[in-house]
Amino acid sequence: MLKTLLHPLRLLLILITLGCGTSDESGTIVEEFPVDQSEADYSYLALGDSYTIGESVCSTCRFPIQLEEALATQTQGTIETDIIATTGWRTDDLINAINNENPANTYDLVTLLIGVNNQYQGRSFSQYETEFPQLLMTAINLAQGDKDRVLVVSIPDYAYTPFGQNSGNAETISEEIDAYNAYARAISEQQGIRFVNITDITRRGVAEPNLVASDGLHPSEDAYAEFVARLLPFAFNILKSE
Repeated sequence: MLKTLLHPLRLLLILITLGCGTSDESGTIVEEFPVDQSEADYSYLALGDSYTIGESVCSTCRFPIQLEEALATQTQGTIETDIIATTGWRTDDLINAINNENPANTYDLVTLLIGVNNQYQGRSFSQYETEFPQLLMTAINLAQGDKDRVLVVSIPDYAYTPFGQNSGNAETISEEIDAYNAYARAISEQQGIRFVNITDITRRGVAEPNLVASDGLHPSEDAYAEFVARLLPFAFNILKSE
C-alpha cells in the first residue's frame, strides 16, 4: 500500500461520493506494493493495459492507486494493491501475463479494463468475443471465485483526445469503442458482474483538456479521479460486505 496525500480533486470527488451514500510498451509491468497480505485488511488486483498502469501519469495518479487511497480512507483499513497491466496489451497479452504471473485466487476485489488495443491494433472483433469472457472468468477465479467481488470498467474513448482528433478517424474510433463496450457490458451483466461506465468522462476530453494526460492520448490524473468517484461506492460495498 502506498500512503500519500490525496490530490485535492480526488478528495473532493470522494467526499461527493460519500455524501451520496453510496514503462515500456513491450515489457511486462507487475506492480506489487510491499504489504504482507496476511497483515493487510484487504487485497485488490487491477488487470488491464495502459489505462490501468496509468501511462503518462505518476505512479500514484493512476486509478488503481487512487482507488486504493480512497478505500483506505473510507474503510480505515490497509489495502494491498497488485497491478498486472502494460501499455499496448490486448486481451491475449493479458491472458498470457496472468498465466505467467499465476497470482493467488484470494483477492477481495478485482477490476478488469481491457480491449482498447484490440480495437486500435485492428484485431478481429471475434478475438475479443472469445478472450474477454475468458478474462472475466479468470477475474472471478482470482476474486475468491466470487463474481460479486469483480468490477468491469468500460473502455475509454481516445477519439476525444488530441491524438484521436488528429487521426482523421475519430467517428470510427468512437463507433468501434461503443461496440467493444456494448459486448463487455452484455457479457458482464449476463454473468451478474457489475459493469461501471467511465467512457463518457473521457468523451469530455476535447472540451476539458485537463482530462487528458500530457501525451495527448491517455487519461489524466483528474480523469482517473473521476473514474474512482464512480468505482468507489461499488468497491466499498464489496469490502464492507466481508
